[in-house]
Amino acid sequence: MIRIGIVGAENSHSAAIAQALNIHKAVPGCKVVAIWGETDEFAEKSASAGQIPTIVRRPTDMIGMIDAVIVDHRHPKFHLPAAAPFLKARLPVFIDKPFAYRLAEARRFLAKARRYGVPVTSFSTVPMQRSSRQYARAVKKAKVVSVASAGPCDLDSVYGGIFFYGIHQVDLLLECFGLDVAAVAVARSGGTASAVAALWWESGLVGSMTCLSGGRSGFQVLAVTEDGPMALRVQNDPSPYLTGIKTSCRMFRTGKEPLEHRRFLAPIAVLEAMERSIRTGKVQKVARL
Repeated sequence: MIRIGIVGAENSHSAAIAQALNIHKAVPGCKVVAIWGETDEFAEKSASAGQIPTIVRRPTDMIGMIDAVIVDHRHPKFHLPAAAPFLKARLPVFIDKPFAYRLAEARRFLAKARRYGVPVTSFSTVPMQRSSRQYARAVKKAKVVSVASAGPCDLDSVYGGIFFYGIHQVDLLLECFGLDVAAVAVARSGGTASAVAALWWESGLVGSMTCLSGGRSGFQVLAVTEDGPMALRVQNDPSPYLTGIKTSCRMFRTGKEPLEHRRFLAPIAVLEAMERSIRTGKVQKVARL
């Protein structure tokens, strides 16, 4: 039995993960056995919804009762500090998206993980939906000359601004069209909280990402190819978190990381450059990985 602990209960993902593993038995041999919440109310709500038997007073109280940990805060600035004690305890770590709030901090954390020999991963589940994976396979075979995406994203979110929901579009764009984004620029829409980001890939591809404040359009992508447009409206799987949960549990069981580190560092580099552009109003280079 792989015993899993969850750090963070404010996010609805904690209850959803526990329900999948503890109630629906979606991954035999894996169970969420402990949770820590930012407040007692958050912890009790998630524990009740997911039939998690133990609520701990401090995250580190889980060490000794778990075999792996999921770190699941709403603001990414809390992720790596929360994960650090578990890394030191040599426990496999899944960190919910975004992996980190700062690229430099993420690099230091992963360097330490490599020294300790601890597997670590992170991802958005939007590119993992069946509709997204089918689209990614198709556009990678096409000659794409430009791309546009749109989806919910609040530049003023208290949970990290563009990082909070922008991670979904960025992760999807990088999965479909490559990690080599060289520069970005973000402009707010006059009189609204929405915005548009321009992206330039080193390959020559150009793109845009529309951030819709309060939008209910879901996530959409339109690629312009030499043979005509290729469109995607992301359709969630019946259980939208299941592929991600299975991926994490496979890593917990085998110790093999499902993604190269640069795959989940690249969105952090792009989002950090977007944040600088929002602040300065200028085009910003994306850090090389």
